[in-house]
Amino acid sequence: MKTIASCVQEILVSRPFLEEALAREIINFSALAKDLNATISEMLRKPVKDGAITMALRRYNQPLTIKNSVQLKTIFKNLGDITVRSSLSDFTFQNSKTLIKSHSKVLEKINTNQQIFYAFTRGIFESNIIVSSSKKDRLFEVFKDELLIGSQDNLSAISINLPKGNSKIAGLYYQIFKRLAWDNVTLYEVISTTNEFTILVEDHLVDKAFSVIKGLKY
Repeated sequence: MKTIASCVQEILVSRPFLEEALAREIINFSALAKDLNATISEMLRKPVKDGAITMALRRYNQPLTIKNSVQLKTIFKNLGDITVRSSLSDFTFQNSKTLIKSHSKVLEKINTNQQIFYAFTRGIFESNIIVSSSKKDRLFEVFKDELLIGSQDNLSAISINLPKGNSKIAGLYYQIFKRLAWDNVTLYEVISTTNEFTILVEDHLVDKAFSVIKGLKY
């Protein structure tokens, strides 16, 4: 059976920015209660008093991702090097029986050059390749028989070395994505390994994205 408290929780969980603002006490509880009244009344199929919603908001138990802020701050203070790579191109190909063989051919061509940026991600139906734009002609040559789904030039990658144990911290990626979203930074691609996190953005957003990522340490 739904209650006012459960409705409040459902709404706040689905709106992380609102939840964050509430946790930081920068939202007026009474004003928010009035704003949510129509939605909660519809969810419960009966009229609800603003005071009851206000009480539910004040009693709302914040999730671990926010309560765990001390642990998260420690992780962010210990972030490793932040590396920026520009002049990148992104390609998405449909998976095929020959795609991996084509991928291995590309690796053979660029393996000896440590200055080349190359990332390969295989999904269920399609695979993504990010490569230094200077090598995209070679990539097209190797993948000429594969089905290209999409491509994008003028991209930059920002890579962050994460402290060991980061995978045990709840809300780590949420905090990164949230702060990027607050600054209206659109992510083109995301690449993640155990201790390394890379975002791909269009060139005109790289300065803003770097500033946000750097700001995580403080």
